[in-house]
Amino acid sequence: MERSGNDQDRTAVVVPSAQVRQSSRVKDYDALRREAERDPVKFWEDRAKELAWYAPWDKALDDSNPPFYKWFVGGKTNIILNALDRHQATATRNKLAFIWEGESGEIRTLSFFALNREVCQFANVLKSMGVHKGDRVTIYLPRILELPIAMLACAKIGAVHSVVYGGFSVEALGERIQDSESKVLITADGGFMRGKTVPLKSIADQALERAGTVEHVIVVRRTREPVSMEPGRDYFYDELMGLPIAKAVGATRCATEVMDAEDPLFLLYTSGTTGKPKAIVHTHGGYQVGIATTMNYAFDVRPEDRYWCAADPGWITGHSYIVYAPLILGMTSLIYEGAPTYPYPDRWWKIVEKQGISILYAAPTAIRGLMRFGEAWPNRHDLTSLRLLGTVGEPINPEAWRWYHRVIGGERCPIIDTWWQTETGSFMICPVPSFDLKPGSATKPFPGIGAQVLREDGTPAGPGEEGKLVITAPWPSMLRGIYKNPERYVEQYWSTFPGKYLTGDAARVDEDGYFWIIGRMDDVLKVSGYRLGTAEVESALVSHPAVSEAAVIGIPHEVKGNAIRAFVILRAGRAPSPELNEELIKHVATEMGPIARPEKIEFVTALPKTRSGKIMRRLLKARAMGLPEGDVSTLED
Repeated sequence: MERSGNDQDRTAVVVPSAQVRQSSRVKDYDALRREAERDPVKFWEDRAKELAWYAPWDKALDDSNPPFYKWFVGGKTNIILNALDRHQATATRNKLAFIWEGESGEIRTLSFFALNREVCQFANVLKSMGVHKGDRVTIYLPRILELPIAMLACAKIGAVHSVVYGGFSVEALGERIQDSESKVLITADGGFMRGKTVPLKSIADQALERAGTVEHVIVVRRTREPVSMEPGRDYFYDELMGLPIAKAVGATRCATEVMDAEDPLFLLYTSGTTGKPKAIVHTHGGYQVGIATTMNYAFDVRPEDRYWCAADPGWITGHSYIVYAPLILGMTSLIYEGAPTYPYPDRWWKIVEKQGISILYAAPTAIRGLMRFGEAWPNRHDLTSLRLLGTVGEPINPEAWRWYHRVIGGERCPIIDTWWQTETGSFMICPVPSFDLKPGSATKPFPGIGAQVLREDGTPAGPGEEGKLVITAPWPSMLRGIYKNPERYVEQYWSTFPGKYLTGDAARVDEDGYFWIIGRMDDVLKVSGYRLGTAEVESALVSHPAVSEAAVIGIPHEVKGNAIRAFVILRAGRAPSPELNEELIKHVATEMGPIARPEKIEFVTALPKTRSGKIMRRLLKARAMGLPEGDVSTLED
């Protein structure tokens, strides 16, 4: 890839190589976007026709009752029809669907044929327990293959799965089971993380004392440590899969439930970092169209790809881009159980080399964490199998973008920086490999997606002016509401600017039409009348060669309104000192101007993060000000 402009200029354009442009499915991204803009409903309808349906839809979009939009109305489908069933009649059935690597190095693989067999067997087990179409099933598992198997089995019989990240607290799990009124809980004896075990069954037992809806508990043996099993309620997964219901002739087949396009597929609870967790509802029809289309275009999917999304299946990234979209597209995906730095900081790069990974999709917080250990660790490994890199979860600062591009991608791999949310279901703003990139920008809205940055009064913000990011029209993979709370759905997402979806993120659009996500609107500081995004100040700090990660908060100030306080993790080999403290303050002033100078910098060894990798700035602020910390169930540590 080639650079245009000064490499130190944050707006410098990184131009794809002629080879990347020539081989890309989409060669003129702006032209495709303009074509989709003329008739976005037709664009999505044409994409939907590329998938299998039991019966066609009567109407692509029903917008008669906004914001309760419906897509592919009258269409009959099931996401399993596209993710598994249709592949059984093609050569894809013999292709690997999943490669799984445990933290201690063990390997399991499942072809599309073998995965379908496992899913059918487990679907029959669930049916034998009285799980029917529309029933909710909570899944609380570590990062093992039984997690996608359980999700797919639920979808196959029309049950609604609610995946709770393996490691959430007793309170968080109990609250989610109770709210969803789940009939069955699928968990494990435990899980492995950084060489230690997480006692999932023990946590589940405590949660079930508070949640009275669960009739049966299915326990996967992972750690093989002894666990309490309640007779008549608790059953081991492997024993159930060995019963006649799962092993008899014909038991490895199970009819896929025919679903309406608008029937619910899953509930997914948002992290709850700012209030009571809410369950986002996604459906079979529009969701499959959105995730398959966005993945196919943005990652320029090819039959020979080996793809690794380093997220957890329990988050929306895992639902959309570990489990469902890769299977729909017939891709081979890798799932890794453990931590990026276990037992050494080259674990990821070792896996890429060993498995020949061609697409790596990871969070900026993980990239910055690995940057901290320097270039020697990745340089030990042959990473030339990589052709695309992706980022997800939060804005990536230009310094981390450049490191990822140069050290991991060898300056040949385009970086697909994706902006989207649990609520959106699929990518909303992202490039394709042939598109000119700007380090730190998610580039432009995906074809068929309308996005704007608005001022408080609802008028469009000017070039470079910060405002509120909104989506201007419905899209197929959009949330269909908040479970059991339509009023909150309307109030939270659609009431600020009627007819437009409020994302909750602040952003700006530059003179070239590139979108720059600043972060949550709650994470904007007002200093002496100026609005500063925490992500911008953090990016300025991380651009210093001594800094690995940074978090910034605003502390009330009598004169300025807010004073900036920064928390900094240094790179390996660097030590805190008063001189470095002053150097960092001056560095931020140079990068952003004197108004952004931190009043105080604290050197720390860790930052409070959710398990999806987002920094919990509200927790830093509560601790700094001596205030109650609130719900911390989503904390990684």
